[in-house]
Amino acid sequence: MASVLEIINGISQVMANAYDGATDENGEPIKVGLKREEGHPINDSRVMDGFSVKMYPGSITIHYQAEVKLKDIHANGFESEIDSMIGEIAKFLKKEFKKVTGSALNLKPADGRAGEVKIVAQSTSKVRNFIQAHKSFQCSNLKDMDTISSPSEERLEDSFKNFLSQGGWTPEAKDSKGASIYTGNGKVQTRKDIHSPLKAE
Repeated sequence: MASVLEIINGISQVMANAYDGATDENGEPIKVGLKREEGHPINDSRVMDGFSVKMYPGSITIHYQAEVKLKDIHANGFESEIDSMIGEIAKFLKKEFKKVTGSALNLKPADGRAGEVKIVAQSTSKVRNFIQAHKSFQCSNLKDMDTISSPSEERLEDSFKNFLSQGGWTPEAKDSKGASIYTGNGKVQTRKDIHSPLKAE
């Protein structure tokens, strides 16, 4: 069974091959199922859309973004259409992952609300909107990924701690009195405290 690192590298390679205009080893366009692939690349008005993937312990979240018309958002079945689009992306990931690594990528919709498609629409004009959608999938391949259970501990080397204790970065140094200060031109002056005037040493 492939390690978690090999699985992450495989998914990363799939994503690297999924840019707009990507071609396979035979020079044929790689089809994901996105709307930007429809129509002629020069003569037709193309829909700008794309996707990204985030990996978590035991799950993968597919993010889809697109520019859509306002009338399409209010049309019946818009949410189902976006859900179907993310489903096509999941199929593409599994197919290309198999091609890149030789092993299967096990994806199925996550349980509960995490497995539902979530959509945010933002108006860019009176006609067009920018949408961002995401949906989570359970991925048994990543179940052994380590989780971050607690923040990292501060671990400073003794030599560096010693260096900090001698400088002006510690509370003790800020409150010190009678410290010598170099003021340029070979002159060193001192003062009683930070509120006192400088005097020649």
